[in-house]
Formats: sequence, C-alpha cells, structure tokens
Amino acid sequence: MRRAGSARRLINAAAVGNAEHLGSGGLLGFFPSLPPPGDTPVAPHEHRLATPLFPTGNMDLHILDHRLRVTSIAKNGLVNFTHPLIKLIFLRNRTRCKFLSLTETPENYTVVLDEEGFKELQSSEHLQVESSVWLPLNVVSNGNASSSSQAVGVTKIAKSVIAPLAQQHVSVFMLSTYQTDFILVREKDLSIVITTLEEEFNIYREVEGESVPLQSQDVHNGLQKNGKEAMQPTVHPVLIPQNQFCVMSLDPDTLPSIATTLIDVLFYSNSPQGEAQSTPSQGLDCIKFFSFSLIDGYISLVMDTEAQRQFPADLLFTSSSGELWRMVRIGGQPLGFDECGIVAQISQPLADSDISAYYISTFSFDHALVPEEDIVSVTDMLHHQRKEPAASGVSHPSQMFLVPIATPPPLQ
Repeated sequence: MRRAGSARRLINAAAVGNAEHLGSGGLLGFFPSLPPPGDTPVAPHEHRLATPLFPTGNMDLHILDHRLRVTSIAKNGLVNFTHPLIKLIFLRNRTRCKFLSLTETPENYTVVLDEEGFKELQSSEHLQVESSVWLPLNVVSNGNASSSSQAVGVTKIAKSVIAPLAQQHVSVFMLSTYQTDFILVREKDLSIVITTLEEEFNIYREVEGESVPLQSQDVHNGLQKNGKEAMQPTVHPVLIPQNQFCVMSLDPDTLPSIATTLIDVLFYSNSPQGEAQSTPSQGLDCIKFFSFSLIDGYISLVMDTEAQRQFPADLLFTSSSGELWRMVRIGGQPLGFDECGIVAQISQPLADSDISAYYISTFSFDHALVPEEDIVSVTDMLHHQRKEPAASGVSHPSQMFLVPIATPPPLQ
C-alpha cells in the first residue's frame, strides 16, 4: 500500500502529563513529564508501542480538517524555495499553514502541506506536484473512557486499516511522527475508506475543531465497494543502510534556538560526495534522510545520529530509553502513487511479530524505521518474503537487497 527556566525545559507546564486536544486537527497525544533541573530531557513515546495489537475497546478514526498536497522539490532547485520553506517552518505567525512535513532523501525533498502552505510554493520546473488532494486520517483508542486516548503505531493498524484499504485498492501515503501516525488517502477515495472501515471504527470528521460522527451514507456518492479488483502487489527491493536513526521532538517555543542548525542541516548539508551518492544502486552504506514535521503546533524530527550530534542535546527530547532505529527503504525505482499493498507487505509481518515501526512515505520511495534490536529478525523476515514469491502469489524484481546488509558498531 502506498502511499497515523526548568519549568519550560520541554513544554508548557500546564500541559504536563495531560492529553490535550490539538486545535482544529482534533489529535490526541501525550506529553512528557518535566525532568528535574539539569537532567537531559526525555519524553516517552512508549504509548505508541504499548497499545494492544487487538484492542479490547472501540477504536476511533478521525478524518482531520486538512486538505493536503504532496510535492517534490528537486535538489538543484531548492534555492528557489528556501524563502517560503523558512517562512513555513519558523514564521508561523505569517502563515496559516497548520500541516507541514519536509523530508530530505538522496533524490529530492518531499513536502507535504495543507492548501494554505501550498499557496506559498511558486510554480517551477523544479517542483513536482501529485495531482490529488489528500486527507489525513488518525486512529486513536477509546477502550477506556476514563483514560486518555492514545495514538496507535503503524504496525498496530496493519490489520485493521492498512490491509483492508489495500484489498479495496485504496492507495495510501503514510507519515509517522513522534506523536502519532497519519494515514493519507485521496479525497476522491473517502467514501470507499469509510464503507471499508466503519464496522471496525467509530468514524469522525473534524470540522472547525469539532468531531462530527460520520457514516457512509453521509458521504456524497458513497460506494460500498471500490469496484476495482485489487492487484497482487509487487514485492519491491529494499535497502537497509547502516545509519542509526533517532525519532525526536522539540518544544515549539525553543525552535528559534536551533534555527541556525536546522537551516544548515536542511538546506546546506549536501557535499560533493553526497551528490555523487544520489541513487541506491551506487551502493550506499549510509543514506541521507532527514524529516521535519510541524503539524498543528507539534514538532517531530527524524534524523540519523550524525545529524543529531549537531543539535543541542538539552533541547531535543526522545523516549526515556533513548532507543535507536534502523531503516528499511522500499523501492528500487520510484514507486509512484497508485500501487496498493506496499505498506501492507511490510507492516503486516511486523505486526505479526509485534515489532513496532515508524513509516514515512516520500515522493519516490517508502521508509520503515524499526528498533535496532529487531533489525536482524526484520532482515530475516524480508529475506523469507522474497525467497518464496510463488507461495505468496506476488511478483517481484530479481534483485531484492540493493546493498549488503550490515549492522554498525555501537556508538562510543
């Protein structure tokens, strides 16, 4: 499936430990406890991982109040877009954009943003725009009415959301953040999404900050079935680079403190060596990947440990265990936006093994982040998945792993 003072160290003290409704998006999330003065800030995201695979209570599916565009900026044309991107990232009072995600890969920059943000990008030969309008979905658990709802990790929704949509030939674009996971679907597919998922979820549409219950009959021209026969998915080649990755967050109030570093990493990180290593076929040991999201006032950062060292350690926060993640990059050639089943073929085996994952789709390729301690079992799973394509009934390219897989030595 293709594309869910010390008192101010981390967050507003009034919000500590509480679940909070996040503006018009209607997201629900948890905030970290404040550390004692002088401690390195940490913020647990175990709530993403601890939700049962098959929750006993009802699940809510929220259709968020954003209409999104998926775009790509060529690296040699980035200079034409630095002004609007800096405005969108740092000058929130000068734009009405509420949903922004910017991800650098070796090929390009993927920018996902709402219609207000999209207005800031000028037409250019260096800008590619996927033609559809996309709607972000978010799944939360309401199994215990007395407790705060929790976001569900991408592997936890593999069977309840990802697989059913693949079977109905609905293409999705995944965007995991530190706080939650967004499932982007095309606006034109909304009726199919609702009729497919309404038996499993209570479905709400966010309208001006309010959650409105929604049934399939409420959607114009709702269809019970897609009417398309779901094609057997291609098992795509994967690349497992040696980078170790961190998934982190930041108090938006401290964003100005890292502005220089963030601009340097985002816009000035390309070296002649990096330019030469622009495709996975060239045998990358490590891969350039940096993702910044600012969604309804919440910041998420995904970076490798080399990039992390450039940031002040006392401003970024991560989980209390400080775990590291390894990447599985899916695709030998650009995947496009119409093929279904790509996310499912990665997330379902991970769910079967109860292995958590972040999943970030980009304009050209997909990326899954799994805990470093699970990379050997994930590698074995991928090998097995590609050794027996006949048994699984799926087609596949001949070269399954684009580079030799290696585990980096532990950080000193």
